Amino acid sequence: MEYIKYRFFQKASKCSKEFQRIKNEYSDKVIAQVTLGQVFSGMKGIPLLVTDTSKLDPNEGIRFKGYSIPELREKLPKISPDGEPLPEGLFYLMLIGEIPTQEDVTNLSKDFATRAHVPQHVFDVIDAMPKNSRPMTQFSAAILSMATESIFQKAYRAGVNKKYYWDSFYEDVMNLIARLPHLAAYIYRRNFYNDKHIEPNPRLDWAGNLAHMMGQDSEDIRRLFRLYMVIHADHEGGNVSAHTAHLVGSALSNPYYAYAAAMTGLAGPLHGFANQDVIHWMFQMIEDLDTETPTDEQVAAYIKQTLEEGRVIPGYGHAVLRKTDPRFTAQQEFAEKYIKDDPLVNLVNQLYRVVPPILSNIGKIKNPWPNVDAYSGSLLYHYGIKEYTFYTVLFGVSRALGVLASLTNDRVYGMPIERPTSHPLEWFRDQVDKGENKRKC
Repeated sequence: MEYIKYRFFQKASKCSKEFQRIKNEYSDKVIAQVTLGQVFSGMKGIPLLVTDTSKLDPNEGIRFKGYSIPELREKLPKISPDGEPLPEGLFYLMLIGEIPTQEDVTNLSKDFATRAHVPQHVFDVIDAMPKNSRPMTQFSAAILSMATESIFQKAYRAGVNKKYYWDSFYEDVMNLIARLPHLAAYIYRRNFYNDKHIEPNPRLDWAGNLAHMMGQDSEDIRRLFRLYMVIHADHEGGNVSAHTAHLVGSALSNPYYAYAAAMTGLAGPLHGFANQDVIHWMFQMIEDLDTETPTDEQVAAYIKQTLEEGRVIPGYGHAVLRKTDPRFTAQQEFAEKYIKDDPLVNLVNQLYRVVPPILSNIGKIKNPWPNVDAYSGSLLYHYGIKEYTFYTVLFGVSRALGVLASLTNDRVYGMPIERPTSHPLEWFRDQVDKGENKRKC
C-alpha cells in the first residue's frame, strides 16, 4: 500500500471507530430542533450530514480542517515561496488532516501524473456530442463514461467484504481526480480551438498541467489556477454538488456515477453556474451603459434597475455566509498584487463599493456581501480565458478535491444509504393548523 493511501487509512480508520461509537451509544440523543420554516426553505441549518473536510461558519467563512484560506496560502507547499499553494497540498490536508511537506505534495503530483491516462472511449463520447453542447454537459457525460474503469464497481461485483470497500473506492477517486484536468482541457480545446489538442506534461503540477493543456503556458496563469483550484475545492457538505455526491455514493454507486451527478447539480444557476451569470451581467451592464468605466452613480442606478426587474445581483449573497466571502478576498488580494488597471477587475472592485450599501437597505436580504463568484470570472478573463461558458467546468475540476475526499471518508466510516422521511403538504399543514383549515390543494 503506497504511503499516502496508508496514512489516509490510518487516520480515517480511527475516525471510523469514533463514528461507530457515537452512533451506537448516542443514537437516541436529540441534537437539534427542526422548524417547519427550515423544511420549507431547503433544509437550511439542519445538522444532517457528516463532512470532515471543511466547515463554513457564517461569520468566519470557510475553514479546511480548521485552517482559514489566509492560513492555507501561508502554510501549504508552493512551487515558489511567493506563489500560490498547490491544490495537491489541500487535497492531502482534507484527506489526512495534516499540513503536508513539500515531499508529500511532490509525491502526490507524481501519483496523479501516473494515473492521468484517459481511455479513448471517453474522448469518443465527447466527440459524439454536438459542439454547441454546453461544456458542463460534455464534462458530466465524460465523467459518467469513465465508470467503465471503476475498480470499486468490479470489486463489489466480485463480492469484496464491505470493510474493504474504501480501498477500491480510494483508487477510483485518485484516478478520477487525476484525469479531470485532461477532460476539461479536451473540452475547452474542442469547443474553442477547433480540436487542436495539447498533450499533458507529466512534469507539471496538477493545476499547472490543466493550464498547459488549455494552451495557457505562462507562469501567471498557472499561479492563478493554483489559487482558483484551492479556493473552490470544498464548501462543507450541504451545497448541492457535495450533497449530491454523498447521496448518490450512499447507494454504493461508484465515484464516477456520484461525481457525474454532482456536476449536473453544479451546473445549476443557483450553484456553480453563477460564475457565468456574474460575467454575463457585467458585460451587459457595460453594453447598456456604453462605457467600461461607469461612475458610481451609473452603477448604483443600474443595480437598482436590476432589482426592480425582479432579478438578483449575481455574485452577491450567500445561503450561509454573513460577511464578505474569504474566497472573494483572496482573489482581490491576488488582483492587487499581480494585475494593474484592468477595466473588468476595476469594475468588480467598484461593485464591491456600491452594491452592499444598496442591498443592506433591503430588509429581506441577510447577506449583502460578495461571494466567490463575484471575482473569479474577471481574473480568468484578464488572463485570456474569455469563454465564460467554460468557467463552471473549472469550478467542477476544483470541487472534486473536497467532494471526493469526503466521499472516500464515507466509505471508511461505513455510512449507510441516505433516506430521509418525507410527507405530503397536507401533513405539514396539519402539524401547524391542527385541523382548523381543511383546504385541499
